[in-house]
Amino acid sequence: MWSFSAWRRKRTLARYPIAPQQWQAVRARLPMLDGITEAEDRWLREACILFLLDKHLTCLPGVELDDEQRLLLAAQAQLPLLHLGELNWYQGFHEIILYPDDFKSPQRHRDASGVEHVWDGEHSGEAWQQGPVILAWNGVLASGGWEAYNLVIHELAHKLDMLNGDANGLPPLHNDMPVEEWASAMQQAYDDLNRQLDNDPDAETAIDPYAAENPAEFFAVTSEYFFSAPDLLQQAYPKVYLQLSQFYRQDPLARLCRLQAEHPDYHASHA
Repeated sequence: MWSFSAWRRKRTLARYPIAPQQWQAVRARLPMLDGITEAEDRWLREACILFLLDKHLTCLPGVELDDEQRLLLAAQAQLPLLHLGELNWYQGFHEIILYPDDFKSPQRHRDASGVEHVWDGEHSGEAWQQGPVILAWNGVLASGGWEAYNLVIHELAHKLDMLNGDANGLPPLHNDMPVEEWASAMQQAYDDLNRQLDNDPDAETAIDPYAAENPAEFFAVTSEYFFSAPDLLQQAYPKVYLQLSQFYRQDPLARLCRLQAEHPDYHASHA
């Protein structure tokens, strides 16, 4: 017997269909989706409809979105949830605020001696505990390929991290994932990255040095790499790749390798 929620879902999806040509246009702008199965494609398309009905997109002056652009954002937001089931992983916020470009955000930090420092930082995205997600639209447009960058996934990884409290690099793990294994893999890689940067602040690190800021940023940056440069992440920190694969229940590297095997001219560039 169908549940009421399943009936409501089917009715909602029927009311807001996505034209096949429009979805193909979105897919063409998101190479990171290349290689997903037909079933995954269908789930993602339906999840985009439900996401856009659930979340309010607030466009600040300079940002005007058409339906295709809204889907472009939604598809990137839903990719991490592809195999995470029907739980409400993006609970706790109802609004995404879109700036046209990077924006200034007031920052506070209390140093070890107790002195509080206040300044305006320039950001391309932010995620607030029990608050909105803020994105620079130019950053959203720059995301979606195999370029080791995805602003949408980065900020929504913070939201996943916040599901069990403040962002600390430890999202709610599945029951079959020992927290000790997660902590060990993440800590070793985080310490290695910081060690490289302590030795040489200008070091050419395998992943974005911003990941060394704190454990929350390490999780967000490695989540970006997991979906947009899985080969680089797996080469640099294979244990981190394994933990993220278990958490997201996906294997983007296998997808990328399969694409390259089937299409020798398929190129995944990394910025």
